[in-house]
Amino acid sequence: MAITTENRAAAQRGRWAVAAMFCTNGFIVGSWAPQIPLLLTRLDIREATLGLLILGFGLGALVAMPSCGLLIPRYGSQKVLTAFAVACTAGLLIVIAMPSVWLAAPAMVLFGALVGGMDVAMNTNAVAVERKLGKAIMSASHGFWSLGGFAGGGLGGLTIQRFGTLPHAIMVTLITLVVVFAAIRFLVSEDQPAPEAKSRTGFPRQPAIYIVGLIALFAMIPEGAILDWAAIYLRQERSADIATAGFAFAAFSATMATMRFLGDIVRNRFGAVLTLRVSSLIAALGIFVAGLSPTPWLAIAAFAFAGFGLANIIPIAFSAAGNQPGISSAAGMSVVSTLGYSGILVAPSFIGFIGQSTGFAPIYLGLSVLLVIVFFAARFAASADGAQSGH
Repeated sequence: MAITTENRAAAQRGRWAVAAMFCTNGFIVGSWAPQIPLLLTRLDIREATLGLLILGFGLGALVAMPSCGLLIPRYGSQKVLTAFAVACTAGLLIVIAMPSVWLAAPAMVLFGALVGGMDVAMNTNAVAVERKLGKAIMSASHGFWSLGGFAGGGLGGLTIQRFGTLPHAIMVTLITLVVVFAAIRFLVSEDQPAPEAKSRTGFPRQPAIYIVGLIALFAMIPEGAILDWAAIYLRQERSADIATAGFAFAAFSATMATMRFLGDIVRNRFGAVLTLRVSSLIAALGIFVAGLSPTPWLAIAAFAFAGFGLANIIPIAFSAAGNQPGISSAAGMSVVSTLGYSGILVAPSFIGFIGQSTGFAPIYLGLSVLLVIVFFAARFAASADGAQSGH
């Protein structure tokens, strides 16, 4: 179908609108990070209780993701994203306003559900934009999420230090509300699905979508292991000081964000399968070297190298999920999101448990094997290129 100038202009506006949604979601999650340690003193709880609260956030997200996948075929990603985005702006404020751990616990589950539901809806909407533009935009969209997370985390600590936790949460709500309301009127809607497509609201039966989900899972487990455990690995096993250990995730995040903004250009040029294969090998090599590294700075450089590879695996997996033949974009996205995000929300706790006995160096060596498996499974992500053909 030919793309008219008017339709292309609307799709371009939709591209920036969904980018604003990714940035908003990242900003909310990034703003949550500096609030986490302050819950210990404000709610008078111990680290174990805090861990359960954070687990509640993850479980809320994992429940909402498949549920959101059932809503989108009926109402469309534009309406579902609008509803979740508006509600999500208040998620952090609701948690911070809770005066006791018994009220904070359900608030955390709700917060995770809003963040997770918005995540599925915005990724599904990004697939709709890709189809209308006839080119990939998913990697850049995830780059905006990283940018929002960086801004939220960086500004959050300074704001809390000067104004306190509740004023910070109020400011986050107000800022994100303004961005969301400015963006929602430009969001694109999917082409009207066929009547039989609307009725297919159950979980997909095609094995290929679950293999794409495993690709996402095998990429997010190493990402979660770097996020939560790289600094401790460098401190305990490579004798790094606190400042040096902090560079591990910072370097990884910097290369990941940079490559995500370049990833669509690479993918449009070389195709999803080749990009995924090369990316998985780069990531595997980086994490493998980090596990073998005798010095902190070599490990930091290796984690940064891994960031170049991991950056575009998830965006390609999500594009493949949204373009799977025979199922709706929402159903594919909910399966892949649920499997993938369990790798960053749930798996790190098991990694920490194992690391107490084995150390983290063997774990990083083992995680590189998961990325080699991604290399061999890359052909199942070929449907990601459906966006370029207007599929």
